[in-house]
Amino acid sequence: MSRKSLQRKVPISDVGKNDDESHVSWHGFLGLISFSTILPLNIHSTIPEMARFTFLWPIIGAFIGIIAGGFGWLLVYPLHLSPLVSAALIYSLAISFTGFHHLDGLVDCGDGIMAHGDPKRKIEIMRDKRIGTGGLALLLIVSLVTVTSIASLTAVYILPAIFVSEVAAKLSLITCATFSEPLNDGTGQYFINNMDWKLLTGSVALTVILGFLGFNFMGIAGNYTGVIGILGGLVSGLLMALITRKNFKQANGDILGASNEMGRMLSLLFMVIFISGSV
Repeated sequence: MSRKSLQRKVPISDVGKNDDESHVSWHGFLGLISFSTILPLNIHSTIPEMARFTFLWPIIGAFIGIIAGGFGWLLVYPLHLSPLVSAALIYSLAISFTGFHHLDGLVDCGDGIMAHGDPKRKIEIMRDKRIGTGGLALLLIVSLVTVTSIASLTAVYILPAIFVSEVAAKLSLITCATFSEPLNDGTGQYFINNMDWKLLTGSVALTVILGFLGFNFMGIAGNYTGVIGILGGLVSGLLMALITRKNFKQANGDILGASNEMGRMLSLLFMVIFISGSV
């Protein structure tokens, strides 16, 4: 039995409970929104309190997706900007709206993966404040694939695809958390310890519904592109969990952040491939 399985899990019925409270409080979820975005909500919540709502992170992704997707719709319709410029601006908004929080994890994770040595040495490199070639290379790859994938979408797909990709990004994050062992220090351990396969199953069901409705709500009836995009996020989370076990043995907040960025990229790539094959 793994260390993580010995950790106390928070059942759904206890989500949001403080140690000295018996009623359900959504203060932690509001804190998670504040933690995940640059919105000036001025909500002060502890990491353990926020982590109780880890399985609902895709809902916050849906909110981010509406903002970024709506912005993209304005760029391609009223403003008629070129696909490449629009894609660059959409991606810039998506990563800046989260305060570049996850992007920092992507760079650190890239440095750790490319480093030589045992898992302990790789973790030390990942936590180094300096940016190395591995981090820059991974950032360049993910950014290029993400931007060019957005640019490959026709105008009608921009809003729903961006919406789905942000939901899938958060699904990737919590999937990686579910199948990873936590480091015993740092904030990432709280989010990892608050996920299990039962909560993940509920989150996957929720995201599949959001993926399906995301496209059909836009009048693209009978379209399963959004579900394919959600699948991309799920695959990303599983791959990141495998990469983590091979390189680091245990996961931290940087790896979860990298999972978010990888999830967005693979979700968009999956949708672009599916759309191209359907034409």
